[in-house]
Amino acid sequence: MNVFGVDIGGSGIKGAPVDLERGALAEERHKVLTPQPATPDGVAGCVAEVVEHFGWTGPVGVTFPGVVTGSTIRTAANVDKSWIGVDAATLLGDRLGGLPVTVLNDADAAGIAEMTFGAGRGRKGTVILLTLGTGIGSALFVDGRLVPNTELGHLELKGHDAETRASTKAKEDEDLSWHHWATRRLQKYLAHVEMLFSPELFIIGGGVSRKADRFLPLIEDIRAEIVPAELQNNAGIVGAGMAARAA
Repeated sequence: MNVFGVDIGGSGIKGAPVDLERGALAEERHKVLTPQPATPDGVAGCVAEVVEHFGWTGPVGVTFPGVVTGSTIRTAANVDKSWIGVDAATLLGDRLGGLPVTVLNDADAAGIAEMTFGAGRGRKGTVILLTLGTGIGSALFVDGRLVPNTELGHLELKGHDAETRASTKAKEDEDLSWHHWATRRLQKYLAHVEMLFSPELFIIGGGVSRKADRFLPLIEDIRAEIVPAELQNNAGIVGAGMAARAA
């Protein structure tokens, strides 16, 4: 069975049909740039472009980079603040001609996919997935059950939102070496999260997970196991598709 998944990010919006038996994309994903400013109307137009690229006419799951309760957006750190209070499922459903739409937090979607098909499959105890990109998303699982909307990228680290120090964007904006970013930024962030939650496993997702060999071996003094996401940057799309099926 295939269902469509769309992953809204701060820099790009990507989607594809998802094969829910394999936990993989059924076709090569289509990606467009996130509009700037990333207003509801602008983003909805991009989501429609992605979905229409495949001629899709069934249920659609959509991730959002912020807190989502029901289908209402509560925070919008890396998109336009006008999203706050918007019923995203209604907005996107209308833009897609009445298709049924399910909306959830982006990292939660990636975590659901990784716990079902990827690096967290079969793991008990406390597992935390972190998506490193424009910001830092998080998904917290206890014995396989999701604690939604944790948004651990906004923990304070040295007086700043952690994602402004330890995200991939921070590395790129400040032209940090892999060693500096891994040992001085990411390691300190992981140590802070570990102190608060004592996870058995960290799963590192986002696009940078493709280059895990460049930075994960540099991280020391973390008791939890640290592994890259197996679905890499497709986890959000897969998790969105899973959410659409479950709705």
